[in-house]
Amino acid sequence: MRFDAAVLRSYESRFTVEEVSLKAGPAEGEILVRIAGCGMCRTDLAVRRSAGRSPLPAVLGHEGAGVVAKTGGPDTGLSVGDHVVLSFDSCGRCRNCLGAAPAYCDSFASLNLFGGRRENAARFTDAAGGELAPRWFGQSSFAEYAMVPARNAVRVSPSLPLELLGPLGCGFLTGAGAIWNSFGVGPGDTVAVFGAGAVGLAALMAATASGAMTVAVDRHPERLALAERFHAIPLHASSAGLPDRIRRLTDGGARYALDTTGSAQLINDALRALRPTGHLGLVARLHTALPLEPGTLDRGRRISHICEGDAVPGLLIPRLTGLWQAGLFPFDQLIRMYPLADINEAERDCDAGRVVKPVLVPERTSR
Repeated sequence: MRFDAAVLRSYESRFTVEEVSLKAGPAEGEILVRIAGCGMCRTDLAVRRSAGRSPLPAVLGHEGAGVVAKTGGPDTGLSVGDHVVLSFDSCGRCRNCLGAAPAYCDSFASLNLFGGRRENAARFTDAAGGELAPRWFGQSSFAEYAMVPARNAVRVSPSLPLELLGPLGCGFLTGAGAIWNSFGVGPGDTVAVFGAGAVGLAALMAATASGAMTVAVDRHPERLALAERFHAIPLHASSAGLPDRIRRLTDGGARYALDTTGSAQLINDALRALRPTGHLGLVARLHTALPLEPGTLDRGRRISHICEGDAVPGLLIPRLTGLWQAGLFPFDQLIRMYPLADINEAERDCDAGRVVKPVLVPERTSR
């Protein structure tokens, strides 16, 4: 079958929406999904800085949601017509997958970051027959259709607004999962979030839904205004004495802090803002050495990296949709919709901070 997809052909070029082909239907354990909407994540855009580690040309996109169009047999557990949210890929067989920690799958990098599963890769080609890198995060969902391992897909109610749900599979899952899975935040806890983008704002919403008191740190006034709407105390990242201000606001220091920025200065500020035995989680990928200032890890404070919110998507995504229906996780307020044809505009707006979470909606031109 032939359909349109957004292809990235070089690290410097714009996306081009062009015709691509699938040479065969889903294999055993796979599903073909007609995409209703796909979020744009910073991880998609980071491919441009990956120094050749991500093979191009490729179709990116890993926050897809859509309708099952075909299945690779009854063992998928899904049926044609099911509405699904797509999340990250994992092998399902290693020690971490079997231990309910698929984000730490032994094969996570090869399955998600460097071109995806190798089997049947040549089925996915451009109009000239050139091979495209297979299934970014098991999806490649900047497209009308995506071929997906069934274990990536989480069935959701058809009553939900499917075109909005894709970011629940990665960005919003990461922020909320960090709060509930990594930290175990509960009523009366104090949480400081550094960086009020999609992940940070999702973390703030989840913390508020859990009864925690929250502080948001960012350099963009409009992002701080959003955080305040979600009941966080806003602080500018350049505020003088930032750790001291957070400690005063949180009666001696935050119990938990989440950094989404990767900024060494803000990471040190976050550690200083913690109370004794406090926990700082990092979700951003660090590209340089992280210098920690003396005293930042004193008194039982600790720091850890968090991948995909320590989530099991099949458990967390239904929790997020339930909270949204109850008015307690209003992620839809962070989304702006773009036609897939406007993917380059969406990227520019995302880079400039004009939108928190772009969601691309394909037009129906499949043949």
